[in-house]
Amino acid sequence: MGYRYVILGSGRQGTAAAYDLAKFGEAEALVMADMSRDVAEGAAERVNRLIGQNLASAVQLDVSDASAIDSVIAGTDVALSAVPYYFNLKITQACIANGVCLNDMGGNTDVVWSQLKLDAEARQAGVSIVPDCGMGPGLINTMGVYVMDLLDKPREVYLYDAGLPKDPTPPWNYLSTFHINGLTNEYDGKATFIRKGKLVEVDTFTELETIDFPPLGQMEAFVISGSMSTTPWSHLGKLERYDNKVLRYPGHFHTFEAFKRLGLFSEQPLEVNGQSIIPRDVYHALLAPKISAPDIVDICVMRAVGIGEKDGKNARVTVDLIDGYDEATGFTGMERLTGWHCALMMGFQARGKITPGAHRMENAVPAKDIMEEVRKRGIDFEVRWS
Repeated sequence: MGYRYVILGSGRQGTAAAYDLAKFGEAEALVMADMSRDVAEGAAERVNRLIGQNLASAVQLDVSDASAIDSVIAGTDVALSAVPYYFNLKITQACIANGVCLNDMGGNTDVVWSQLKLDAEARQAGVSIVPDCGMGPGLINTMGVYVMDLLDKPREVYLYDAGLPKDPTPPWNYLSTFHINGLTNEYDGKATFIRKGKLVEVDTFTELETIDFPPLGQMEAFVISGSMSTTPWSHLGKLERYDNKVLRYPGHFHTFEAFKRLGLFSEQPLEVNGQSIIPRDVYHALLAPKISAPDIVDICVMRAVGIGEKDGKNARVTVDLIDGYDEATGFTGMERLTGWHCALMMGFQARGKITPGAHRMENAVPAKDIMEEVRKRGIDFEVRWS
């Protein structure tokens, strides 16, 4: 007997998650739902073709319609929200009302806190809710917990991650593998870290450093927001320091930091020649065509560094993970690491490994179990001690 899954939002990452569920999630049925019927049907056809079975079916769905959500998720074991974050609270409420477990790709920590407040309702309904999964803030923070667990007494954790074109093209040396507004949100605002054992807010585009990450060589690392989710609060009292930085090819920092200083990330209306414009809208209209491509051959790099004590001695452990575009399936590294982290978590939910209630992603399942599932999918990682 298998499990029934539904994917709300059948784009890139949602399709990758469905494929993984078909292979590793003991799927009995997969429903691919999307605002566009063509997108849903294309995703279902692709999954069925790749696995050689007719497990996936398609349905048109507007997730702003609560009754429509109810009709699609009814009778499902686990649902995945791969739609914009501002729909996630209502989708969570719908899943609890229908007795369906939920996993989502997050995107906004305030929304996540609101979902976590539904813990009692989820427990009463007998379902698990695990928000904010994916590559980041999902897998990268799983790797953070993993290095903490490898140490006897962890003190500091430093995280680095990126999804980049394998062969960068000047002058941008970057390709967007997700919606451009999500990229700008990460580049704007502040990040919440742990410093000296306390929560602190750190501005984006600060603390630039150079990191050597073979096979890419010297990379720029700097602060962005949105990759930590609830983890600083979870690790408060356990760590003296907990940081995350994004990795980019050299030159990226100064170019995009200048865009921020110029005000192009702003969503406040600006009067220009008697017309009201949104700087961010203009910025996106100009930049998106420059950093988009129909076919992306990417490379994703992730590093977690843990510092503390092991066997009574000071120790440093580094875990490096590298993945990229897969010719056999056509999935990018970003799709694999994002969709598959959600899917493996959904498998844990379907099998009852995650207890009913609303869980912070980093506490839902032991990190070791997640990293073992990552290896089962042919994604290796290296552990180094120093």
